Amino acid sequence: MPRLRLPAAAVMAALLLAGPAAAGCYADYKAKQDDPLRLHYGVIELPASACRGGAAEAEIRQRLAGAGWTLLQVMSFFDEGGLAERKANAGGWFLRF
Repeated sequence: MPRLRLPAAAVMAALLLAGPAAAGCYADYKAKQDDPLRLHYGVIELPASACRGGAAEAEIRQRLAGAGWTLLQVMSFFDEGGLAERKANAGGWFLRF
């Protein structure tokens, strides 16, 4: 029985550590297009490697630029818990990019 405790403890530790890492990373942002001026508020899912700061801003900027949009502002970062409250405000820009 003692032989099983160590592997079981290792498996439990791995599962506990993997839980937070598996949590989604999202950001809400404001973007614009020129000529004619168009603005939108959106929500975007980010990879864990680009979940905060400059890496996140670069990732969002690149995705938006591919569709002709310019990032104006990254407003906040959040996990799945913040999706529902932002969905209505983002409308068609919810998880579009």
